[in-house]
Amino acid sequence: MSTKHSNNAGKFLQDKEMVKWHDQTLWMVRAKRDNMSRQLPEWERLRDMASAIKMYSNSHLDLLLQEFEKNALANGAQVYWAKDADEYCSIVYNILHAHGVKHFIKSKSMLAEECGLNEFLEEKGVEVVESDLGERILQLMHKRPSHIVMPAIHIKKEEIGELFVKEMGTEPGNNDQTYLTHAARKNLRRKFIEAEAAMTGANFAVASTGECVVCTNEGNADMGTSQPKLQITAFGMEKIVPDRESLGVFTRLLARSGTGQPVTTYTSHYRKPRHGGELHIIIVDNGRSKILADKEHVKTLNCLRCGACMNTCPVYRRSGGYSYTYFIPGPIGINLGMLKAPLHYFDNVSACSLCYSCQNVCPAKVDLADQIYRWRQKLDGLSVASSSKKLMSGGMKTLMEHPHLFNLALRNAPVVNGMPKWLVYSSLNDWGKDHDMPQFAKESFNEMWKKNKVK
Repeated sequence: MSTKHSNNAGKFLQDKEMVKWHDQTLWMVRAKRDNMSRQLPEWERLRDMASAIKMYSNSHLDLLLQEFEKNALANGAQVYWAKDADEYCSIVYNILHAHGVKHFIKSKSMLAEECGLNEFLEEKGVEVVESDLGERILQLMHKRPSHIVMPAIHIKKEEIGELFVKEMGTEPGNNDQTYLTHAARKNLRRKFIEAEAAMTGANFAVASTGECVVCTNEGNADMGTSQPKLQITAFGMEKIVPDRESLGVFTRLLARSGTGQPVTTYTSHYRKPRHGGELHIIIVDNGRSKILADKEHVKTLNCLRCGACMNTCPVYRRSGGYSYTYFIPGPIGINLGMLKAPLHYFDNVSACSLCYSCQNVCPAKVDLADQIYRWRQKLDGLSVASSSKKLMSGGMKTLMEHPHLFNLALRNAPVVNGMPKWLVYSSLNDWGKDHDMPQFAKESFNEMWKKNKVK
């Protein structure tokens, strides 16, 4: 049975050069991550600590979030609670509307993507400008991110060059990366100056100090918040960490895992409003409390959004972010999509080889592959399991439970090697629709073992 993912992946695979480049580039980032991890003898200890801190934080969310609110209020910030995406978007708009804001600049935020903030504000007449370069490129192209850390990883520089000619008046045919970056910087500088309010997400929120921490490589979050006096910060409630000591564990893991750097270029702490300004902090649920109650999938809340699982995933690397139907692709996106709406996003569950590479590199030890396996076992109960896969699985079960039948099949399997291709790849062979059939060995392992074993 074809799925949306397999159909979308088929389109991506048509551009062989892009597939090769996408695969190699992301694997290079994975290799950098490995190099960084080997330089820290305590790497696995840090992962254990990160997982333990996350599990503690998630099981004490009520206390830690109240502690955060108390300290944030004492710092002079204003704190809001949003139960869902609609409430989050409305709170942001109400703050902007009360201050007469028409020009709004924001740094990269997966929470804003999750809740559809940009579209909501634009419908209300507010100009929203993404300040992260990758996000800005995609905004001008009217496309969504294909990676949570490198959102425009799939866009070629030639496409960006053509876009900038149209949007920024750059030289036609000049696709030099440095030139294009300077052009974007010049264009964004004007947007920074025009902005009447700025917004950031938060990689972490520290309960003991009431501060929000943003980790970036471009510094655009700082640029945005340095000019307008009205600042908004929003984060999903699972971003809470108990104290700065705990924060140190995560900052040592985050960049090393996601981009292969010792630390992000900028790690900014937002604690108090600027002199004469305002700081508004929004804490968002939007389904997180529901995940908290799900014992089989609660570790999804451990996710740091570093993107390491995508960089290592053989399926994501070779199928691209747009092949997934949930807005977050890759292994973590498969699980988050199923938690959000399983009947809508179940097709992504098949986009996994269960190689466990994602689970092995996750800095906070999210059991990504285990969870995907559990979702696969639930597909039949959701009435969305592939009928052909069920038939094949049933046939294999019968074969495995009857040794004589199994050995008979092994002895006769090589016959397929000499059969006409049109007969092997017929409509009856679902496996052959998406895979090349293997060449069966003339002698099975069973036969080899029986013949050569020492008595």
